[in-house]
Amino acid sequence: MNVEERICCGGHPNIRGTHRSTFQITTETDLSPRGDCVIGVGADKGAIDLSDEFRAALEYESATLVTLLVAGDITVRVTSKGSASLTLDHETDLVWRKSTFTCSRTIGISSDYTALTLPRELISHLRGGGEMLVILNADPHGDEG
Repeated sequence: MNVEERICCGGHPNIRGTHRSTFQITTETDLSPRGDCVIGVGADKGAIDLSDEFRAALEYESATLVTLLVAGDITVRVTSKGSASLTLDHETDLVWRKSTFTCSRTIGISSDYTALTLPRELISHLRGGGEMLVILNADPHGDEG
């Protein structure tokens, strides 16, 4: 059974989108130029705010996470894997990783996009202060919804 979460966030002039192995959204509203993985700020949810049902769907090694990044007329589909190692208990951040490393901020591993490989149109939209809807769809059985 697929479980969906929706997160609204916005852009910031310091969004660079150049990190080679991750991308991140955060509830924080301030961003320094060093945050090269951050693509969205002011999110209305951090990892800890995700529902118990969503967390349960991602805790399987077979789980798939499909993330839609929707900003204006741009939609990017990111596919990642879940893991029994995900704790999803960080108060402010959600991080998608190309690697299999997990920590309290990690929402997906083995992601097929990083900040650097996301479309530049998306990064420009967010750097200009545009808004973004993040639609998360978790399937414990690995279907890619």
